[in-house]
Amino acid sequence: MIIGVPKEIMPGERRVAASPETVEKMVSDGLTVLVEKNAGEGAFYHDPDYVAAGASIVDDVSEIYQRADVILKVKEPLFNKEKEKHEVDMMHEGQTLITFIHPAAPANHDMVKHMAAQGVTSITLDGIPRITRAQTMDALTSMSTCAGYKGMLIAANELPHFVPQIFTAVGMIKPINVLVIGAGVGGLQAIATAKRLGAVVYAADIRPAAAEQAMSLGAKVIDLGVPAEEAIGEGGYALALSEKRLEEERQLLAGHLKDMDIVFLSALVPGKMAPILITEEMVKDMKPGSAIVDISIDQGGNCDITPAGTVEVKHAVTLIGIKNLPGLLPTSSTWMFSKNVYNLLSYLIKDGKIHLDMDDDIVKSALTTHGGKVVHQGTLEAFTALGHYRH
Repeated sequence: MIIGVPKEIMPGERRVAASPETVEKMVSDGLTVLVEKNAGEGAFYHDPDYVAAGASIVDDVSEIYQRADVILKVKEPLFNKEKEKHEVDMMHEGQTLITFIHPAAPANHDMVKHMAAQGVTSITLDGIPRITRAQTMDALTSMSTCAGYKGMLIAANELPHFVPQIFTAVGMIKPINVLVIGAGVGGLQAIATAKRLGAVVYAADIRPAAAEQAMSLGAKVIDLGVPAEEAIGEGGYALALSEKRLEEERQLLAGHLKDMDIVFLSALVPGKMAPILITEEMVKDMKPGSAIVDISIDQGGNCDITPAGTVEVKHAVTLIGIKNLPGLLPTSSTWMFSKNVYNLLSYLIKDGKIHLDMDDDIVKSALTTHGGKVVHQGTLEAFTALGHYRH
């Protein structure tokens, strides 16, 4: 079986889907690995290291798409300007793609249908369920860890103050206050990072177990007053709240925001737009020089004035809406991501072929296109909601 690893073409994307370490594992499993020239340079993984691990370096990405049985990527297929064709057009029937597809997002609907029409079997990493046996394949959790760490560092870097308590000859400077809203994987890593930097940390999450984990990391928990039955969905994820509950939550948070120097936002509901927890009026009441980092921006953001993909100052508050924070930590994020992908790949391979057990929870949740059709449930629901797809 031939595994292909193309260089990522999304602007600014420095990660790669395989490291020399995972290439070595694939080769020892009896797989042939083709890596595009310079695919790992952005993450400081160099071609000679891939060759030493047993990969073949290929100059022309078209050859990789042509020869490979399985393509490993980080981001969804895009238009390749250099080749003047879409990555999907380089794929062929029966080929398997493993990557982050985000298939339910309207911007990706045409691309997903295109993959189905090409006869490509695609598996989306954002569909890996949070169950014990899938933990080592869960790239979404790995990347959230990177985003929580890097997002907090970026916010700290934007502040006009020291973060920890500082004693000087002219007096003592107090530590800053940080509020983390959404204590999932990214939020918990943000709490741990802010604590290491010396901040006083507060946390808020509608799920009691998440609030408890935040407390165990040393955060002071703000009770949002949402009953557990309204808060917790399948797999421990947050449920979407009613507009009345959201308004109550905003009012409660507003009382705390004026004391905060950094607000870290990571409250998400799977498959839905991120809930708006901070309005423009609430931002206006924040301290001049404070910062908001909104890692929910790919799903619209938790603050209604976060700029998508950039950093802006509004009402004397720095709003950070940088997308792809894991890509700013490319060596560590690639190391984690490539292991997740290898673990999924080796789980799916039986007798030298990709074997898809349609009764397996992992396959059912992540399989996106197969047999010429779109099969991902959340994507089909999104198609129906937009009224433009019929089987």
